[in-house]
Amino acid sequence: MKDSARRAIRPEGPGTQRATTASGYAKGFRLSSELVAGVVVGAGIGWLIDRLLRVSPWGLIIFVLLGFAAGVLNVMRSAGLIAPPTVGDGTRQGPDR
Repeated sequence: MKDSARRAIRPEGPGTQRATTASGYAKGFRLSSELVAGVVVGAGIGWLIDRLLRVSPWGLIIFVLLGFAAGVLNVMRSAGLIAPPTVGDGTRQGPDR
């Protein structure tokens, strides 16, 4: 009875395979865009700091690396490997912990 219930809920066919493939592509595109966005934003901020403070190329180098780290963290959160941060979850943080 369990097998027939599963088939009734999720029919197998060419449409199911196509939907699964499209869902995989969408998730891959989302994860790659998270990484690219982090690097691009970091590079933009670094470039602006270089222009404003005239410390070229150090601002760009540092912020591209920070952007890459932020992009990887966002990808890991989107993939579900790291839990997203929560506010007010009852845990104490700080030096008096």
